[in-house]
Formats: sequence, structure tokens, C-alpha cells
Amino acid sequence: MNIKVIDAHTHVQMILPAYQDAVIKRAQDAGIGIINSGADEQSSKDAVTLTHTHKATWATVGYHPHEALKSPNLEIIKELAKDEKVVGVGECGLDYFKLDSQQEEHIKQEQKKLFAFHIQLAREAQKPLVIHCRDAFTETIEILQSHKNELLPEAGILHFFTGTLNDAKQLLDLGFSFTFGGLITFNRSFDEIIKYIPTDKILAETDAPWVTPLSYKKNAFLKNEHGAAINEPVYVTEVVEWLAKIKEIKQSEMEKILLENTKRMFRLDSF
Repeated sequence: MNIKVIDAHTHVQMILPAYQDAVIKRAQDAGIGIINSGADEQSSKDAVTLTHTHKATWATVGYHPHEALKSPNLEIIKELAKDEKVVGVGECGLDYFKLDSQQEEHIKQEQKKLFAFHIQLAREAQKPLVIHCRDAFTETIEILQSHKNELLPEAGILHFFTGTLNDAKQLLDLGFSFTFGGLITFNRSFDEIIKYIPTDKILAETDAPWVTPLSYKKNAFLKNEHGAAINEPVYVTEVVEWLAKIKEIKQSEMEKILLENTKRMFRLDSF
């Protein structure tokens, strides 16, 4: 398979099982590789399973911060992280969006403990972090800075990055790269940040099945029960197109850059 671009963060395992093979085939036919990210125990297991049944697919394993109060089984994630097709640890991190006001401090502390576990596991496994951060960039950066000596030289990615220019500067200093998804196809708020971030620190993602790129919102292959478009990895090409526009680079050149960035970050030596 001739891979042109890799969707650096997606969740095909969260699309209805009846559609998964077709979704992966569409991606393969378009030359799109897939990194499925786990967000809890089951989705991490399912992501790993897909890597062993489909070509040009890899996995990351971990617990989304929303799992912090659910007594996550950390030993299972440790074991999954040993799999040769697992290329990263996460998604993990902090999410302070609409916290329960009565439990806010408790939730934050539990999320921080879970995040620290993933940072340690990434070091032990020698695999990059895949970080989810929403409304919590100050504390995410503080935690990463306090664990600076444990981070890998290619520390990981801030998936679906929505931070400020100052956040990006601090994260760059810590060795992180950034993925951008469908949001940049219809929201111009991040153009200046994308222009600032070095091109070799940018990756493309879909975060499927969510946040469908603009041109596919009405023309998606799959729709949910409410008629809304279901995102999938083949649509990452529109994200690449917009990254090329913003960076003022030919799309074919941007594809090559993104492929090399993703291969380097996740140590994908061969396909």
C-alpha cells in the first residue's frame, strides 16, 4: 500500500462495527494510513485489535480524562502498551470543560493523577504521549514542565490543539508537536497559530467520528440517526488541503511533510 498521509488521531473503533471495514477500505484506497486512539479500556483494546486485522493501521492506548473517576484498570493499559503495533500512550490529559461545581477540585485531582500515570508509562514504554487538553492548558503545561526530565525528545502530540500562541510556544519548548483536524476547515481562529508553529511540528487528524470537515458535512458516506455526518479517516485530505493553504505550501508538498512528521513522531519505520 502506498501511503500518502496518515490520520494521526482517529477512532475508527468507535464507528459502528458494521461499517468499520468499509471505512478502513476507503482510507486504504485513498492512500491514508490510520492511527486509532484509545480513550478507555474497551476502545484501547479494540484499537489494538484493528491493527492486527488491517494493514496501515496502528494504535495508541490510554484513558481519556473523563475516565478518571471510573477506577480505570491501569495494568491493562500497561500491558496493551507493550504491543508492537501500539505507537503511543493516550489519549490522556486534562479536561475541565463544564466540570461539576460540587466535585470540581476532586475531579481535577483525579485527572492529574491519571495524567501522571500516562506520562510515566510513556517513558517506560518509550512511546510518545497523545494528549487531550480542553480548558486546562495552564495546568497541563505545568504538569508537563514538572515532568520535563521524563519526556522523550519527541515528547508527543497535543491532539486537536485549541490553545493559544503562548501555549504553543511553551509546548514546543517541551518537545511537543500538534495535530489539527476538521475544525480548521471552517474556523479561521487558528490560522495564525498554525502559521507560527514550525511545519515539522504539525500533523493532520480527523478525530473521527466527530468534527467532520466542512465539505463533507452534507456529502458524507455515513450519517448518524439524526442525519449528521460521521467523520472518517479518508476526509483527512481536506485537513491537509487547509494546512497547505494556511502554510502557503503546495498540497503535494504538505502531504510529504505530514507523512514524514507522523512517521518520525510515532517511529513508523516501515509499513
